[in-house]
Amino acid sequence: MNIPALETGVILIVDDNPNNLEVLSEALIDTGWEILVAVNGEGAIAQAEYACPDIILLDVMMPGIDGFTTCDRLKSNPLTCDIPIIFMTALSDTVDKVKGFSLGAVDYITKPFEQEEVLARVKTHLKIRNLTKQQQAQNQQLKQEVAERLAVEAKLQKLTQELEQRVEERTSQLSQALHNLHQAQVSLVQREKMSALGELVAGIAHEINNPVNFILGNLGHASEYTQSFIDLLRLYQKYYPQPEEEIANKIDEIDIDYLICDFPEIISSMHKGTKRMTQMIHALRHFSRRDDTVAQPTDIHEGIDSTLLILQYRLKANPERPEIQVIKEYGTLPLVECFPGPLNQVFMNLFANGIDAIEESFVNSNFSVPEYQGKITVRTDINEQSSGVIIQIADNGIGMTEEVKQRLSEPMFTTKPVGKGTGLGLSISRQIIEEKHSGTIRFQSELEKGTEFWIEIPVVIN
Repeated sequence: MNIPALETGVILIVDDNPNNLEVLSEALIDTGWEILVAVNGEGAIAQAEYACPDIILLDVMMPGIDGFTTCDRLKSNPLTCDIPIIFMTALSDTVDKVKGFSLGAVDYITKPFEQEEVLARVKTHLKIRNLTKQQQAQNQQLKQEVAERLAVEAKLQKLTQELEQRVEERTSQLSQALHNLHQAQVSLVQREKMSALGELVAGIAHEINNPVNFILGNLGHASEYTQSFIDLLRLYQKYYPQPEEEIANKIDEIDIDYLICDFPEIISSMHKGTKRMTQMIHALRHFSRRDDTVAQPTDIHEGIDSTLLILQYRLKANPERPEIQVIKEYGTLPLVECFPGPLNQVFMNLFANGIDAIEESFVNSNFSVPEYQGKITVRTDINEQSSGVIIQIADNGIGMTEEVKQRLSEPMFTTKPVGKGTGLGLSISRQIIEEKHSGTIRFQSELEKGTEFWIEIPVVIN
């Protein structure tokens, strides 16, 4: 910022004495300054408003309004209040000088005039005036630059806020898109998994069901025929107690009495095994039901029982642990409008996780005590307030750490070894309960004490 200093000045001389005006004008004219004159206070005020001089030399004693009054009016006027005023007076009284300074005067020149003194004082105050103007111009330009900079900063801040908002919106959109992608992946995996499982189970059940039914139907006849043969043998023993030697030897060889006692037991055992196979086929069909396009009234207990029947092989004792006990505390439930296939998958995931947690507890040293036995408890009830069905599945396994609990619902997150878990089970379960059944699923877990899941679904899906 470079503002040049003023080279010239405008001087207004106010005096009612023509001689004084002439003397001062001659003394100042050679300086190159522009000289203006006024012979009274009113004229001085008018000249000052019109010409805006750089300095006013003002006589104190004048007819009409005196110099003090003129000075007071000039300082009260916004147009002339900044003009420096130098009083010209023959008065030497200190009180008058103090009065002049209190009204805003910057200096005094005493009469009779000393030319050099007048020039020196005028030059000094003109220089001060010019510096003041220069500083005011600089301040004005600085204010303008500050205002412009503040405006630019305000625009920059607004742009920054808009950019941050756009970044935040974009980040939110990307996060939602990623979440939707995960959900779509989970849904796709679930659909493909259930479709493949349903086809496999349906095919196996169909192939097994016919021969099993054939065996089961004929076992009844076989039992009747066996009993008839046994009755016939008893009659022979009654009426022919002394058979031929060859027959007697054969009777001893095959231990006829043992066969008569054991053969019905064999038939009965075969009948029980075949009945169990029939139940297993029914359970597989019920578990893998693919008719999930429309909700239908379903017996929740039947779904739980069929799932547990399929998992029976994992509940049995093995060399590493004793049998896992299943405790059922079923309440009285109405038929629930739901999608039975997906809901059975939720039960399967939770039961399988409970079994895994119990098995892991046997590996952990804190659980290697003789009295420890794995337990899975299933409770069902009606929520009287919401009229929803509550299913609680609890295990006394290893439990979860805080880190695992925080990440439990993340797709692809699993604590199981590679090849044993996909990390989709609980994510799929949450999607099935919350999105497909308009229900809720939550859990509570404590390390080394176990985990419990609460599922609540409405009796009728809205």
